[in-house]
Amino acid sequence: MSIKYKVIEKGQPGVAGGGTKKWYANVVNDGELSVDDLVKQIEKFSSLSEADIKGVIITLENVIQNALANSKIVRLEKLGSLYPTLSSEGTATEKEFTISKIKSVGVNYRAGSRIIDAMKAAGFEKRK
Repeated sequence: MSIKYKVIEKGQPGVAGGGTKKWYANVVNDGELSVDDLVKQIEKFSSLSEADIKGVIITLENVIQNALANSKIVRLEKLGSLYPTLSSEGTATEKEFTISKIKSVGVNYRAGSRIIDAMKAAGFEKRK
């Protein structure tokens, strides 16, 4: 198990021409897992059927959507937390602020301790 990375050169943000450039590690994604892939892997560790697992995942997705849409933080214990975010324009006074100033809505994820520990324990593999 290792995190694949490549080294890329980046300039300084906000500096014309990039300023002093330095080399940084950048994760190289090595594929993805779909819900079906997750279901197959969960089946190996569980006595639940494929249909039961898929049903729970789809239901969890619906419950999380509803909770986030109601401004709730969703804590998934050792997996981490999901919480809603907003981006808006600023106004000089509170009275001037209207819903039209909200430019985007999103969701942030904060990994739990178990996920963070697994990432720290993973090795690294340089890719070209």
